Amino acid sequence: MAAHSAAPAAGDRRRWLVLAVIAAAQLMVVLDLTVMNLALPSAQRALKFTATDRQWVVTAYALSFGGLLLFCGRLADLIGRRVTFLTGLVGFAAASAVGGASVDFSMLVTARACQGVFGALLAPSALSLLATTFKDPKERARAFGVYGAVAAAGGGLGLLLGGALTSYLSWRWCMYVNLVFAAIAITGGALLVGRQGRTPGGRLDVPGVAAVSGGMFCLVYGFSHAASHGWRTPSTWSLLAVGVVLLIVFAGWQTRAAQPLLPPRVVLDRNRAGAYLTVLISGAGTFGVFLFLVYYMQVTLGYSAVASGLAMLPMVALSGTMANVGNVKLMPWLGPRPMVIAGMSLNAAGMVWLTRIGAHSGYASALLGPLMVTGAGMGLIFGMIAATGTFGVAPQDAGVASASINTGQQLGGSIGTALLNTIAAGATTGYLADHPHGRPTPGLVRLAAIHGYTTVFWWCAVIFAVGAVICGALLRPGPLGRPGDGPAQEPSRQAMAARS
Repeated sequence: MAAHSAAPAAGDRRRWLVLAVIAAAQLMVVLDLTVMNLALPSAQRALKFTATDRQWVVTAYALSFGGLLLFCGRLADLIGRRVTFLTGLVGFAAASAVGGASVDFSMLVTARACQGVFGALLAPSALSLLATTFKDPKERARAFGVYGAVAAAGGGLGLLLGGALTSYLSWRWCMYVNLVFAAIAITGGALLVGRQGRTPGGRLDVPGVAAVSGGMFCLVYGFSHAASHGWRTPSTWSLLAVGVVLLIVFAGWQTRAAQPLLPPRVVLDRNRAGAYLTVLISGAGTFGVFLFLVYYMQVTLGYSAVASGLAMLPMVALSGTMANVGNVKLMPWLGPRPMVIAGMSLNAAGMVWLTRIGAHSGYASALLGPLMVTGAGMGLIFGMIAATGTFGVAPQDAGVASASINTGQQLGGSIGTALLNTIAAGATTGYLADHPHGRPTPGLVRLAAIHGYTTVFWWCAVIFAVGAVICGALLRPGPLGRPGDGPAQEPSRQAMAARS
């Protein structure tokens, strides 16, 4: 009896150690989405590249990451998640080391593109490992609570870490810091993650890979191009149009392919589709919180990079806490629908509250409250996305279902970057045009910038409010149930019935 009881305990400990490894890997990927933002000015001065070139440090990562996510997610299903997880970690660490040692602009951009490639391999592998490791509903809730907390808080932590590393060490450490996370995750992954099953007889859907990767590449590049060159340029519209056409072709092909890259059964479930749409809308709106709030604190209020990162800490702490509480306590009782509606509504309220900022606003009076409200909303949203987006999928679809979550977040962030940058620039220019008094004074320029920020926050409030209505209507009411009860299992059951 003693030996029998000891085995599950050891297995439990091993599962939670695997969770720690996955969390470290996911934190590295999430941090990298924002940690370089505060380092870009320093990198630009050190490597002597132009402000126009600076956008490519961000875009190179976004293009390779967003364009390859679904392909890499299916690859994890076909060749084994342990292999793709460890390969992604090693490759991401190597690309980070090269990026930190960059001697010129081309070396840095190439390293960022390689980071995106291996990040696309790593992110869906990590989440699908989590989905296939934890089967017990209570353990699954805790595991996804930790994962959701990392996803919700990682972006804010990236701003804090990026500011501290840039201020006290060098911008290069914003790349080198990945080696620390990667070393922990590689060691733990090699020792703790067991051999993962492959999809028997599975083949790669090459036409599907070409269509969706090309479509995502064109969309992400098109939105990035719109942010720097405007929406009216022919190149912007051409890229976006080609991207939409390719994704339509991809969707049509998936209904006919013998072994589709993204099986329709994964996305036709209402709850999973609701989770993917939620992460897309939330990604578009959340961009306004991070980027424009940092602009406001540093440019208008004169905060240092470290001070602006510390100012974000209440939001980071509350988002992580609410993600964990939401997944462990609320999801089993209420299901994802109330969490999304409440989270989106809180985010909308936080954005409306932020529209009251001024040229001399105090932190406690104008920023702390909306940051905490927004943090709670983000925590509730991210607390349900990972669990709902992978719930009920067959094991052979876990990788591509996980990749769909990351794809939605990446595409949402690209849309938010382009749309909100354009709105802010237009509002700022319009404010200056409406107050013509000769050459604009520094005070007028500051007020114009604040008007641009508040206009963005109003639009973010609209995005979140619309998301609460649409995603709330799409998600089913009530708890999710038990893994294996979802529609993804129906084809296999029908096949068994047919054979019998």
